[in-house]
Amino acid sequence: MSEWKRVRLGDVATYINGYAFKPSDWGTTGLPIIRIQNLTGNDYETNLFNGEIHPKYKVKNGDVLISWSASLGVYEWNKGNALLNQHIFKVVFDKIEVDKKYFIFTVSHLLNEMAKHTHGSTMRHITKPDFDNMPFPLPSIKEQKKISELLEKCTSIIATNKQMLEKYDILIKSRFIEMFGDPVINEKNWELKTLPELGDFGRGVSKHRPRNAPELLGGDYPLIQTSDVANANLYIKEYNSTYSELGYKQSKMWKAGTLCITIAATIAKTAILTFDSCFPDSVVGFTPNEKTNVLFINYWFTFFQTILEEQAPAVAQKNINLQILAELKIINPPLSLQNDFATFVQQIDKSKFEIWRNLELCVIIIQKVFYYDQL
Repeated sequence: MSEWKRVRLGDVATYINGYAFKPSDWGTTGLPIIRIQNLTGNDYETNLFNGEIHPKYKVKNGDVLISWSASLGVYEWNKGNALLNQHIFKVVFDKIEVDKKYFIFTVSHLLNEMAKHTHGSTMRHITKPDFDNMPFPLPSIKEQKKISELLEKCTSIIATNKQMLEKYDILIKSRFIEMFGDPVINEKNWELKTLPELGDFGRGVSKHRPRNAPELLGGDYPLIQTSDVANANLYIKEYNSTYSELGYKQSKMWKAGTLCITIAATIAKTAILTFDSCFPDSVVGFTPNEKTNVLFINYWFTFFQTILEEQAPAVAQKNINLQILAELKIINPPLSLQNDFATFVQQIDKSKFEIWRNLELCVIIIQKVFYYDQL
């Protein structure tokens, strides 16, 4: 593999910024105006323009567009003839030879990196000098095509596997309803219990303020944060933070098998610990007794938002308190039935694990391309 050279992104192509259409320019006929929301898929309406405009603002299928404000991204347009609005670049490949697919993949990666350093507190944007000066890795055109083919296969695999994960999640939820009925209305009239009646239940402990003070961190005791719970799939298998001896003394160690429930910022996200760990007071812990199964309770919580709206609509906001969780009525079918459901979930989880391995492999390949400039 030959060594890759690097050039400025501004030297790869010409980037034409869109026209500053005003609301008074909009009409009921003419060509659609491409705004950022039309690229991201969040458009609820399309504005039209029927008038004279410079040809450079016209877009056709196959044109590459880059949104550089509010939402950063690169797209290949495929919705027919249209007009370009401001804050979007149209790419004209008139400077050096570059494979279009390779360009899209590479700029998408560069924008993800740039997003970490964008300007503006409420609206992310990239200045033109910063954009032009981004280093663009430039292998030979033959290597570009080879890389773009590989990355296209990876993105296709990622999309397919994500769809499969979504289908598995739907399958588990459908199985839950099939076995237990709709838990919101308790259509099978199961006995109702609260979390304190079904096991050990309590809030995480972080007495010291600020709770992430440097002297509390960096020791041998695992520390789970709210984001670790929110970003987990079913089980929490790793941790990113630790408590020092001082941090551990002002906290509490929860056992493996504890169900973690978020109660601040991200509400009612759940995941099961696979190791002993501490966590802060923004997370609630639940360890089941002989009356219930932790996997059953975990998936009961997937219905939690609806249940919360039914039972406590006034507090379904940015955070909830321990009392609200403690008073929620949870269906309690026979343990044998809960265990059957848990076995089903474990079988599905094995299939999901293989999918996640495929996703991780694709991510590793992509990272090797862009971080190491080699296949």
